[in-house]
Amino acid sequence: MSVSVRIPTILRTYTDDSSQVSAEGATLADVLDSLESQYPGIKARVVDENGKLRRFVNIYVAEEDVRFTDGLATTTPEGTQISIIPAVAGG
Repeated sequence: MSVSVRIPTILRTYTDDSSQVSAEGATLADVLDSLESQYPGIKARVVDENGKLRRFVNIYVAEEDVRFTDGLATTTPEGTQISIIPAVAGG
């Protein structure tokens, strides 16, 4: 299933400066694998060595934060918009 993924500025070096790319997958994990096959190195910036989402990265599937749904098992229906958003801290 084809989905659209919004890429934050900090990760655009992996996507040839594209702010939005297409990927395939029935779940978020599948979509991240699809991104990795197209843009090597991007997945390691989103998922840690244990296969978990990194603490400082928020991912939204159709405006739902995946940390409060099914995480990497969140389904990604055809045409879904996925947003990768780095956490911002400071004061």
